[in-house]
Amino acid sequence: MAEAPRLLVLMGVSGSGKTTLARQLAGELGFAFMEADDFHSVQAKNQMARGQPLDDGLREPWLTAMCSHLQQNPIPTVLAYSGLRRRHRQRFREVGFDTRFIWLHGQFDLIKRRLKSREGHYMPASLLTSQFRDLELPQAEPDILMLDIQHRPAQLLSRALAAISVLWPVKTERS
Repeated sequence: MAEAPRLLVLMGVSGSGKTTLARQLAGELGFAFMEADDFHSVQAKNQMARGQPLDDGLREPWLTAMCSHLQQNPIPTVLAYSGLRRRHRQRFREVGFDTRFIWLHGQFDLIKRRLKSREGHYMPASLLTSQFRDLELPQAEPDILMLDIQHRPAQLLSRALAAISVLWPVKTERS
Protein backbone atom coordinates (compact mmCIF):
# COMPACT_ATOMS: atom_id res chain seq x y z
CA MET A 1 0.00 0.00 0.00
CA ALA A 2 1.41 3.37 -1.00
CA GLU A 3 2.03 6.01 1.64
CA ALA A 4 -0.22 9.05 1.64
CA PRO A 5 1.35 12.17 0.13
CA ARG A 6 2.59 14.72 2.62
CA LEU A 7 0.88 18.05 3.24
CA LEU A 8 2.72 20.70 5.21
CA VAL A 9 0.49 23.62 6.20
CA LEU A 10 2.18 26.90 7.14
CA MET A 11 -0.45 28.64 9.23
CA GLY A 12 -0.76 31.98 10.96
CA VAL A 13 -2.43 35.34 10.71
CA SER A 14 -1.98 37.56 7.68
CA GLY A 15 1.51 39.08 7.64
CA SER A 16 3.14 36.25 9.59
CA GLY A 17 5.23 35.21 6.59
CA LYS A 18 3.35 32.08 5.57
CA THR A 19 3.66 32.54 1.84
CA THR A 20 7.33 33.46 1.85
CA LEU A 21 8.35 30.55 4.06
CA ALA A 22 5.99 28.10 2.34
CA ARG A 23 7.53 28.90 -1.06
CA GLN A 24 11.03 28.40 0.36
CA LEU A 25 10.10 25.11 1.99
CA ALA A 26 8.39 23.82 -1.14
CA GLY A 27 11.60 24.50 -3.06
CA GLU A 28 13.81 22.90 -0.41
CA LEU A 29 11.62 19.82 -0.07
CA GLY A 30 10.71 19.43 -3.74
CA PHE A 31 7.00 19.76 -2.88
CA ALA A 32 4.33 21.64 -4.81
CA PHE A 33 3.40 25.08 -3.45
CA MET A 34 -0.22 26.03 -2.83
CA GLU A 35 -1.44 29.50 -1.82
CA ALA A 36 -4.80 29.54 0.00
CA ASP A 37 -5.45 33.12 -1.14
CA ASP A 38 -5.70 31.84 -4.72
CA PHE A 39 -8.84 29.90 -3.76
CA HIS A 40 -10.83 32.85 -2.36
CA SER A 41 -13.80 34.03 -4.36
CA VAL A 42 -13.83 37.53 -5.81
CA GLN A 43 -16.60 38.33 -3.34
CA ALA A 44 -14.45 37.23 -0.37
CA LYS A 45 -11.43 39.20 -1.57
CA ASN A 46 -13.57 42.30 -2.09
CA GLN A 47 -15.07 41.96 1.37
CA MET A 48 -11.64 41.71 2.99
CA ALA A 49 -10.37 44.63 0.89
CA ARG A 50 -13.21 46.70 2.39
CA GLY A 51 -11.89 45.78 5.85
CA GLN A 52 -14.67 43.31 6.61
CA PRO A 53 -13.67 39.92 8.01
CA LEU A 54 -15.01 36.77 6.40
CA ASP A 55 -17.80 34.78 7.97
CA ASP A 56 -18.13 31.01 7.78
CA GLY A 57 -20.47 31.37 4.80
CA LEU A 58 -17.60 32.75 2.72
CA ARG A 59 -15.00 30.47 4.27
CA GLU A 60 -16.86 27.24 3.50
CA PRO A 61 -16.56 27.30 -0.33
CA TRP A 62 -12.92 28.40 0.08
CA LEU A 63 -12.12 25.39 2.27
CA THR A 64 -14.04 23.06 -0.04
CA ALA A 65 -12.13 24.33 -3.08
CA MET A 66 -8.75 23.82 -1.41
CA CYS A 67 -9.60 20.34 -0.15
CA SER A 68 -10.95 19.34 -3.58
CA HIS A 69 -7.80 20.63 -5.25
CA LEU A 70 -5.63 18.56 -2.91
CA GLN A 71 -7.71 15.42 -3.44
CA GLN A 72 -7.48 15.86 -7.22
CA ASN A 73 -3.71 16.44 -6.99
CA PRO A 74 -2.38 13.94 -4.44
CA ILE A 75 1.23 15.08 -4.48
CA PRO A 76 3.49 16.35 -1.67
CA THR A 77 2.41 19.95 -1.06
CA VAL A 78 3.24 22.95 1.10
CA LEU A 79 0.15 25.09 1.74
CA ALA A 80 0.22 28.69 2.94
CA TYR A 81 -3.08 28.97 4.82
CA SER A 82 -4.22 30.97 7.86
CA GLY A 83 -5.63 27.99 9.75
CA LEU A 84 -7.36 30.21 12.28
CA ARG A 85 -10.05 27.77 13.35
CA ARG A 86 -9.50 24.27 14.67
CA ARG A 87 -12.42 22.75 12.72
CA HIS A 88 -10.98 24.19 9.51
CA ARG A 89 -7.56 22.69 10.28
CA GLN A 90 -9.34 19.38 10.82
CA ARG A 91 -10.67 19.48 7.26
CA PHE A 92 -7.10 19.29 5.97
CA ARG A 93 -6.35 16.35 8.23
CA GLU A 94 -9.19 14.49 6.52
CA VAL A 95 -8.23 14.93 2.83
CA GLY A 96 -6.15 11.75 2.71
CA PHE A 97 -2.69 13.28 3.10
CA ASP A 98 -0.13 12.81 5.86
CA THR A 99 -0.76 16.31 7.18
CA ARG A 100 1.36 18.40 9.55
CA PHE A 101 1.27 22.09 10.50
CA ILE A 102 3.78 24.78 11.36
CA TRP A 103 2.18 27.71 13.14
CA LEU A 104 4.00 30.98 12.48
CA HIS A 105 3.42 32.92 15.65
CA GLY A 106 4.40 36.51 16.33
CA GLN A 107 3.60 39.59 18.34
CA PHE A 108 0.69 41.73 17.16
CA ASP A 109 2.81 44.91 16.78
CA LEU A 110 5.46 43.16 14.66
CA ILE A 111 2.87 41.68 12.32
CA LYS A 112 0.96 44.96 12.07
CA ARG A 113 4.17 46.75 11.01
CA ARG A 114 4.72 44.09 8.35
CA LEU A 115 1.18 44.46 7.03
CA LYS A 116 1.41 48.24 6.85
CA SER A 117 4.58 48.00 4.75
CA ARG A 118 3.16 45.35 2.41
CA GLU A 119 2.00 46.53 -1.00
CA GLY A 120 -0.36 45.01 -3.53
CA HIS A 121 -2.31 42.72 -1.20
CA TYR A 122 -6.07 42.95 -0.72
CA MET A 123 -5.88 42.22 3.02
CA PRO A 124 -5.67 45.49 4.97
CA ALA A 125 -3.82 45.79 8.29
CA SER A 126 -7.14 46.75 9.89
CA LEU A 127 -8.26 43.09 9.74
CA LEU A 128 -5.35 41.88 11.86
CA THR A 129 -7.29 42.40 15.09
CA SER A 130 -10.11 40.16 13.85
CA GLN A 131 -7.62 37.49 12.81
CA PHE A 132 -6.01 37.45 16.25
CA ARG A 133 -9.51 37.34 17.79
CA ASP A 134 -10.59 34.43 15.54
CA LEU A 135 -7.40 32.41 16.02
CA GLU A 136 -8.14 29.28 17.99
CA LEU A 137 -4.81 28.47 19.56
CA PRO A 138 -3.56 24.98 18.81
CA GLN A 139 -4.20 22.93 21.93
CA ALA A 140 -4.04 19.14 22.01
CA GLU A 141 -3.06 19.17 18.34
CA PRO A 142 0.26 17.28 18.36
CA ASP A 143 0.70 17.66 14.59
CA ILE A 144 1.28 21.43 15.00
CA LEU A 145 4.64 22.95 15.85
CA MET A 146 5.07 26.64 16.62
CA LEU A 147 7.78 28.85 15.14
CA ASP A 148 8.32 32.39 16.39
CA ILE A 149 8.60 34.80 13.45
CA GLN A 150 10.94 37.22 15.22
CA HIS A 151 13.94 35.53 13.56
CA ARG A 152 15.53 36.56 10.26
CA PRO A 153 14.24 34.73 7.15
CA ALA A 154 17.30 32.45 6.83
CA GLN A 155 17.02 31.46 10.50
CA LEU A 156 13.31 30.86 10.15
CA LEU A 157 13.88 28.59 7.16
CA SER A 158 16.53 26.65 9.07
CA ARG A 159 14.23 26.31 12.08
CA ALA A 160 11.35 25.21 9.86
CA LEU A 161 13.47 22.52 8.23
CA ALA A 162 14.49 21.29 11.68
CA ALA A 163 10.82 21.31 12.75
CA ILE A 164 9.91 19.19 9.73
CA SER A 165 12.31 16.49 10.92
CA VAL A 166 10.32 16.45 14.18
CA LEU A 167 6.98 16.45 12.38
CA TRP A 168 8.04 13.62 10.05
CA PRO A 169 10.79 11.67 11.79
CA VAL A 170 12.97 9.61 9.51
CA LYS A 171 11.88 5.99 9.71
CA THR A 172 14.51 3.40 10.43
CA GLU A 173 14.33 -0.31 9.74
CA ARG A 174 13.22 -0.81 13.34
CA SER A 175 10.35 1.69 13.21
